[in-house]
Amino acid sequence: MPTTFICADWQIGTNGLCDPDFSAAYAAAAHNFVRRKGSGWVVDREQETAEARRLARRAVQLGKDDATALGVAGYVLTYVVGELDDGAAFLEQALLINPNLAWGWGASGWVKMWLGEPNQAVERFAHAMRLSPADPSTFFMQYGMAHAHFFAGRYDEALIWARRALRELPDSHIALRIGAASCALAGRNDEAKKLTARLLEIDPALRISSLQNLLGPYRHPEHPAKYADALRKAGLPE
Repeated sequence: MPTTFICADWQIGTNGLCDPDFSAAYAAAAHNFVRRKGSGWVVDREQETAEARRLARRAVQLGKDDATALGVAGYVLTYVVGELDDGAAFLEQALLINPNLAWGWGASGWVKMWLGEPNQAVERFAHAMRLSPADPSTFFMQYGMAHAHFFAGRYDEALIWARRALRELPDSHIALRIGAASCALAGRNDEAKKLTARLLEIDPALRISSLQNLLGPYRHPEHPAKYADALRKAGLPE
């Protein structure tokens, strides 16, 4: 029976059809678990976390000189696996290899936020958008900006960035969540309720009790608690 492994096109292949040592393919396969977690699609959390870790670690092992593979793997290890320190280190290494990696600066902004450094996160998101002002994944930086300003206590500014993301992706789970939370703490109760209602249309099962399954590995527990309290004020059920 032929050996199976991850291919460059993110599919499972057999010997002779693709390179089993292609780091970018492992990183891309690992990144699939980011969207699964962020969208609430995880079925078997333990199994999927283990697989994300295996793929990301293999990408790091094979791609020590590949900035993109290292950056993606580092982000997966932080957000999906919860290995915050190692993931942050791999992202920093990626940015040393390629200081012009806009996506990497955006990903490192998220990590800075999870580490409890929202102002540094804002700087990194801004740098990412300066490097690639027409980037097709600008929404990734806009989400991040909204979160960073939210945790820095700048709720109106957070809402500005959430609205920008929602203009591009009006059904974005992440943008609706942070938009609703920002409205709640900015005293914009009607808009908070409206965004929460839309969020529940998209994800009727979402509850305060399940929110933690979607969030990143915040180092300081008061941060996810603040997020949950804001969404509670916005009308998200317990």
